[in-house]
Formats: sequence, structure tokens, C-alpha cells
Amino acid sequence: MIIGTLAMIYIFILAIFTGVEVISRVPTVLHTPLMSGANAIHGVVLIGGVYLLGTAGENTTLFVLGFLAVILGTLNVVGGFVVTDRMLEMFKAKPPAKEKDGEKK
Repeated sequence: MIIGTLAMIYIFILAIFTGVEVISRVPTVLHTPLMSGANAIHGVVLIGGVYLLGTAGENTTLFVLGFLAVILGTLNVVGGFVVTDRMLEMFKAKPPAKEKDGEKK
């Protein structure tokens, strides 16, 4: 059991370093689409949290971890869609300005 836990910690640390290296090499223009896509992928975290809550039983630690995963995953998914919507709003044509009573621009 200890070896498995230690291996998971090593994998987690390597994933952090890999993520930092990958994200640091992304051009500035692509940060918003990358962020919104990554946030939408957090739906997997949401599903994992729901699964963890369902299998927690009487284990308080699993229940708390599942609850936090559901809350944080939901916030991240919603945030990803909000960012994507805001980003897509920038590409829509703006309506012409309305003229006021007899004034012309």
C-alpha cells in the first residue's frame, strides 16, 4: 500500500511539472481558448466526485473529498463556459449606434 501511495505522489508531482512546462509554452493568443477548454474538461472531475460521493458510505474522508470535488468541479465547468461565451462575444458584430432625437453622428 505504501509503494502505491508513493508512486501516486510521484506521478502527481511529475504531472504538475509537465503541466507547467506545457502551459508556459502556449502563445498568449491561445491562453483563453486553452483555459476554457481545460475548464470544460473538468466535467471529468465532477463525474469522479459524484462517483466518490456515491461510494463513500460511512467514510467521512471520502465524503468530504467527493463533496469538494463536486463543488470545485462545478465551479470550474461553469467558469469555463462563461469564459468561452465571453470570448465568443468578442467576435460578434456590434450593432450600429442609435441616433438620438434628430441628432446625427
